[in-house]
Amino acid sequence: MTQPAHSSVHPSQPMLRAGRWLAWPLAPRAQAYGAILFVMAAALLAATLRTGDPTLPWHTLWQTLWGGGSAVDQWLVHTVRLPRALSALGAGTALGLSGALFQSITRNPLGSPDVIGLTAGASAGAVAVAMVWPDLMPVAWGAATGALLATAGVWFGSGAGFAAPHRMVIAGIAVGAIAFAFVQFGLSNLRREQAYLAAMWLNGNLAGKTWSDVALISLACALLLPLGLALCARLRLLEMGDDLAQALGASPARSRLAATLVAVLAAAAAVTVAGPIAFIALAAPQITRRCVRASGPQPLLAALTGAVLLAAADLLTRAAGPSGLPVGVLTAGIGGIYLAFLLVLEWRKAST
Repeated sequence: MTQPAHSSVHPSQPMLRAGRWLAWPLAPRAQAYGAILFVMAAALLAATLRTGDPTLPWHTLWQTLWGGGSAVDQWLVHTVRLPRALSALGAGTALGLSGALFQSITRNPLGSPDVIGLTAGASAGAVAVAMVWPDLMPVAWGAATGALLATAGVWFGSGAGFAAPHRMVIAGIAVGAIAFAFVQFGLSNLRREQAYLAAMWLNGNLAGKTWSDVALISLACALLLPLGLALCARLRLLEMGDDLAQALGASPARSRLAATLVAVLAAAAAVTVAGPIAFIALAAPQITRRCVRASGPQPLLAALTGAVLLAAADLLTRAAGPSGLPVGVLTAGIGGIYLAFLLVLEWRKAST
């Protein structure tokens, strides 16, 4: 796996290495973009901790973070706002990683978990174990199972696995419709107050996050992000064609399977924590590629972009009013506009 990666990089180009077997090229533009994302993520984290009712002054926030402040300030920051902010950053990271891998696998800018029905499948799995068949298994496992079943449905429904991107999108729409119908069936059997809470979650919601949610998404990102980075070299070869990848020693079938599993688990973890949030997985890889101007999946930068996008969207929804707004409502609206933009670009490319 390492030889193709070295052969496609100029010898003088700086590399980020992890042991003898993994290496990633570091371009100055990518380094600058990554640094900007880190600064933005830190600024959004601080703004989220400060914003709300009541708004905390900067000096009070700083004292509270270091163990000072009143008991109310401690509860507000450490129990209410900090878990929510970290959950937003973690879920955005997982969605950005999942979108980057899926778009690389399918060689299609629309190949995100939202479009191909994976997010809807994860939602159906979570609804199944939380509402229809309670106590069958943990909700996280249900979401992962639903995501895997949806991916399998798309895989077989396209007739050619992930080697037929356009047919995969159509199969994903069908799988998403079936999953949505199951979710509505689950909601129909709930009482009014239960259905309201479920609808809030199904719209994508970061309110009421706890440290257990932070632990879950942190563990998922810590395990899956390195695996996504390890697959970079093979995915770059796959984007140049299966025949060339096979000739250079990267098995297309095994590489796609490994990347698919990582992408599915990342999306399932994000859905478990924050619900089915649209747009992030679709837009983060595209924004990254346009800003960095580099080929390949760029999973690390796409993950950071997803974290910044979701944290920014959550901060905007909190400004909508005291009760806030489900973050998925905002991201879905923006995502619809962005999806139309991508479709226009693809139509123009096809017509030239």
